Amino acid sequence: MRDPRHDILFEPVKIGPVTAKNRFFQVPHCNGMGHAMPLAHAAMRETKAEGGWAVVSTEECEIHPSGDLTPYVEARLWDDRDIPALALMCDKVHAHGALAALELSHNGPTASNLYSREVLIAPSPQPTKYGYPHQARAMTLHDIREYRRWHREAAIRGKRAGMDIIYVYAAHDLSLAMHFLQRRRNQRSDEYGGSLENRVRLLREVLQDTKDAVGDTCAVALRFAVEEGLGSGGVELAEAQEIVGMLAELPDLWDVNLAAWYNDSVPSRFAAEGAQEPFIAFVKKTTSKPVVGVGRFTSPDTMVSQLKRGMLDLIGCARPSIADPFLPKKIEEGRADDIRECIGCNVCVSGDMTISPIRCTQNPTMGEEWRKRWHPERIAPKRSAARVLVVGAGPAGLEAARALGQRGYEVSLAEARRELGGRVARESRLPGLAEWARVRDWRIGQIRKLANVAVYLDSALTAQDVLDFGAEHVVLATGCRWRHDGCGRSHGFAIPGLAENPRVFTVDDLMDGRLPEGKVVVYDDDGYYHASVAAELLRLRGCEVIHLTPEDSLAPWTLNTLDYRHVRKRMAELGIEALVSHEVTGYAGSALTVEDVWTHRQRELACDAVVTVTARLPDDALYQELCRREAEWMDAGVSSLRCIGDAEAPGLIAHAVYAGHRYARELEEPADGEVAFRRHFHSADADDLRRPHGQPPGRRSQETL
Repeated sequence: MRDPRHDILFEPVKIGPVTAKNRFFQVPHCNGMGHAMPLAHAAMRETKAEGGWAVVSTEECEIHPSGDLTPYVEARLWDDRDIPALALMCDKVHAHGALAALELSHNGPTASNLYSREVLIAPSPQPTKYGYPHQARAMTLHDIREYRRWHREAAIRGKRAGMDIIYVYAAHDLSLAMHFLQRRRNQRSDEYGGSLENRVRLLREVLQDTKDAVGDTCAVALRFAVEEGLGSGGVELAEAQEIVGMLAELPDLWDVNLAAWYNDSVPSRFAAEGAQEPFIAFVKKTTSKPVVGVGRFTSPDTMVSQLKRGMLDLIGCARPSIADPFLPKKIEEGRADDIRECIGCNVCVSGDMTISPIRCTQNPTMGEEWRKRWHPERIAPKRSAARVLVVGAGPAGLEAARALGQRGYEVSLAEARRELGGRVARESRLPGLAEWARVRDWRIGQIRKLANVAVYLDSALTAQDVLDFGAEHVVLATGCRWRHDGCGRSHGFAIPGLAENPRVFTVDDLMDGRLPEGKVVVYDDDGYYHASVAAELLRLRGCEVIHLTPEDSLAPWTLNTLDYRHVRKRMAELGIEALVSHEVTGYAGSALTVEDVWTHRQRELACDAVVTVTARLPDDALYQELCRREAEWMDAGVSSLRCIGDAEAPGLIAHAVYAGHRYARELEEPADGEVAFRRHFHSADADDLRRPHGQPPGRRSQETL
C-alpha cells in the first residue's frame, strides 16, 4: 500500500493541451541506440512507460543533415523516412498510458557533419567544439529562416509520429537556440546579436513557430540551461533569470538544468542528490507553467520535498530511470525499499560516449530489453529442481544469487569474508564512493526476501568442499586482486624493483587499511577512477602525492563518465601533482626511475612509496583446481561449473553485475543460436518500422531494413 506522504507524486499535471498522469518525467537522455537501433530504442523507452513514468522522452533528435552528430548515435528526423522509428516508440509508450516527448535539436558548431559533409553553421564564425579541424560559418538571415523552417517541419513530423510533447532545446551547449544566447558564440551585430533581447530573439521565434505548428495537440517544452559555470562568456544565473522572465509564459513546460553535460549529470563522487536546486529554484517563482528539473532523485521523500517546497512540479529523472525503470510503480505500490537506486557512476553515459548501447551498473537489463528480451522485473522460472552453489558474494555473486533465487532455484551463497559485497563493500569506503554501496545493499535486501537463498559468511571453500556440497550447478565469483609488479597496459612484464617490495602498495592494500606515508607516487596505468581515488585518500591522510601516468592526461577513461573535469579540479584543489606522459621503469631504495614516453629521457624521483594501479589478476585458483578434477564431478553430482565476473576477467562493477545476471538468466535455458541476441538488420520485427503509423502489425517479414 502506498505511503500517503507520497500521494502528491501521483497527481496528474496538465502540460498545455496534454495531461501527465503523475509527476514522474523521464527527461531526454542519450542511449547509444537512437536512429541506428530503433527497435531496441523503442523497447527501452517502453519499459520506462510500463514502469509508471508519466512522460517518456527521446534523446536529442537531429532535425537536419547540417546538424549531423556522427559518430554519436542519436534520434533523427531529417525527413519523412525517419518518422516510422519514432512512431514505433510512441506506440509502445502510449500502450502504457504515458506521454511521448521529442527533443528536437540542431547542434550548430557542436555538431560534426562527418556523415552529411554539410558545412557547419553557427551564430558567428567559430571552430567546432569537439576538436575536429574544421570551422562553422556564420548564419545569414536566410539561414536563420531556414533553421526555423527545419525546426517547424521536424515538429510537424514529430506530431505525425504521435509525440505528445515537442521540445525546443536550449541547454548543454548543444543547440543553436542556446548558442545564440551565448556571448562567446554569438558576436553578431544584427537583430540577433548584441543585447540580451536580441540574443533571445531566435529562441522566442522557434518557440512560437513550434506552438503555431503543433500546439493545438502537442505541448511545447523548453529545455533551458540556467547556468554554464563559464563566467561572462556563458549563460550566467542572473542572465538566465532575465531570460526566463522574458519567456515565462510562452512554453507549456520549463525543463531546467545546468550546462554543460558534465555539470548537469555530475557523478555521485562529486555531487549529491538534488545538487541543482540552488540554480533552478527561481524558475517556479517566475512562471505559472509547470517546471521539471533533475537531481539524480531516488528518494521519494526528497521528491515530495521538491514539490512541497515549490522547487518543481514534475520530478525529472534520467539516470534514476535507467537504474530502475519501475521506480514510479514501486513508490505507488508502497515498495520504495525495492527501488534499485542509481549510484551515480555514469556508466550509462559511457554508452553514448563510446557509441554503443546504453549500460547500467545497477540494472543489467538496460539496453537488453529488445536485444535479449530481458525485463528488469520479470525473469523466466527455473527449469528444474537443481540446486546452485554460488561462491563469492561480490557484485557478480550477489546478482547471480538474487536472480537465481527470483527464478525459484535453491541457492547457497558462500562468502569467504565476514561481510557481503566483495569489491563494492571495500571500494565504497574510499573517498566519494559511498553511494556505490547501493549495488551491494539492494541485492542483499532482495536476497533477504527469498526463502530459497541461503547465505554463508566466513566460508572459504576448497575444491573438496565444493564437490562435497552436493549442488548440481556451481558458479564461482571469487573476484580478483591488483598486481604489485607494475605489469599492465604499458608493461607486459614486471617492472624491476616493484614485485615483493614493501614500499610498493596496491589499491587492495589501501582498502585493507595498509597505507604508505611520506611522499607517494600513484602510478596509474588503468585510466579510470581507482588511481585518482587512491591519490585523494592518501592526500587526505597527509601524504605528498604525485599522480603519474604514461597517458597524456590523467584518468583518460573518465571522459566517458563525465568525471574528468571534476577529477582534475579535485586533484588541483588538494595539491596533488600531475605527471603525465611518463612511464615507471624501475624502483630501488627511495629512487623511482621514470621515463618520458616521447623523448625516452629518464630521471629519478625520490619517493617513500609507490601505489600501483595497473592490472588485476583473477582469483581463479578454485576454478582451476575444480577444472583439473573434472573427472570427479559426476560422482559429486556436479553437472556444470562456471567462473564469472572479475574471477573470469576483471572489469567494471557493471561487467560483474551483468555477468551474474546473465548466468542466472541462461542457466538451463536452451541456446538461442550462435549469436545470443537479436540484431536489427535481419529482425522479423522489421515490419514494425515499415507499416504506417497506427496500422496494426500483420504477418512478419524477413526482409532486411
